[in-house]
Amino acid sequence: MSAEQECKRTLEFTVSAEEVETETARVVGELQKKVRLPGFRPGKAPASIIRSRFASDIRQEVIDAIVPRVFHQRTERDNLRVVGSPGVTEMRFEKGEPMQFTVEFEVAPEIELGEYRGLTVPYDEPTVSAEEVEERLEQLREAKAEYVNVDPRPVADGDHAVVSLRSVEGVEGDPITNDEMILHIGSADTMVEFNENLLGMAPEEEKEFEVSYPENYGAERLAGKRVKFHVTLKGLRKKELPELNDEFAGEVGDFRDMEELREEVRKSMLADREQAAQTEAKNKLVDVLVEAHQFPVPEAFIERQIEVNLESRIRELAMQGVDPRSLKIDWQKVKESQREPAMRDVKASLLLDRIGDREAIETLTDEVDREIHRMAKQLRETPAALRMRLEKDGSLRRLANRIRTEKVLSFLFENARKVAPELAEEKAEEAAE
Repeated sequence: MSAEQECKRTLEFTVSAEEVETETARVVGELQKKVRLPGFRPGKAPASIIRSRFASDIRQEVIDAIVPRVFHQRTERDNLRVVGSPGVTEMRFEKGEPMQFTVEFEVAPEIELGEYRGLTVPYDEPTVSAEEVEERLEQLREAKAEYVNVDPRPVADGDHAVVSLRSVEGVEGDPITNDEMILHIGSADTMVEFNENLLGMAPEEEKEFEVSYPENYGAERLAGKRVKFHVTLKGLRKKELPELNDEFAGEVGDFRDMEELREEVRKSMLADREQAAQTEAKNKLVDVLVEAHQFPVPEAFIERQIEVNLESRIRELAMQGVDPRSLKIDWQKVKESQREPAMRDVKASLLLDRIGDREAIETLTDEVDREIHRMAKQLRETPAALRMRLEKDGSLRRLANRIRTEKVLSFLFENARKVAPELAEEKAEEAAE
């Protein structure tokens, strides 16, 4: 028996003829109140005629009423945690006879938690050097740079040339145009053909030349293409960088001086690195947990997780401007390839939820409120409007679950035994040997 089959259950039911008749009479009585038959006042049609005229509908309504009720009663009595949608595989239901049927369903697995405190995880406490802070300050300085016009002269290496361009060959559809593009001549960020052809050009001079774009070029229309452009040199500009002084600090933000700005830059960089490093460590802790706990997973959970993963992928494509319907994708193969990742995700979710229960980790109202305010600010909505929308589409519960999961992950990380990555690799190699 496979791990997934261990979650499958089959129950057989027999409902007495008396109980079936009681339910049938109830259904017939409800129909009597609603149906209108020629020759009878509303609600006065004989039950025998109702039973004969609407036999098929009555039979189905009786089944729909009895099956869920007796199934729920049995699973409650036997303390079975049903997941997914149960299915009736056999139904024997004849007039005046007991109703007999079989239901197949899945149950949530019993998870016996092993050790989850003190797990070993490779982790180096992030640091930020003074040199890295200065590099970030230089990036801020570059962002505040101004470009001022210089007297007309031929383009020289290192200049910032202002050009207008229009594609004349090599691209489909409307031509590519740009009335004012600034190119840093000689820079590695500037295509070689622009560097070579613009060098020595004088203002107002025009030229046509071809540019070869690599296959992995960011702009899809240009990737892998050889495009001819008509280019006009409009002028030259000089880049002027601001000085790194207290005045600059005040322009960047509400900082009194450069030392305060430096400290804020250091804190921001450190926070980003700590978040990235902790996220990686938490993912490794989850891998360790999943590997250490073997238990069956209901097929319903796996199928749902595959759907979630595919929906997420489709949204990513849509955000990139790609219509998934236009792609020739074998979705069945994609679903099959998603099975193992989905299994891992489901096991991780079940384990984290179980640990949360064991440690009494819950989501607080204040934590949900803070997250809603953060999201509302990002989406430029009022917190009240966002909360209403989340409640309406069921996302509020998912938000609370996400916060709880993150709290459980933080608990695992705080209680983990953190070792240097080099030491972790050595131990892994020893274990492999």
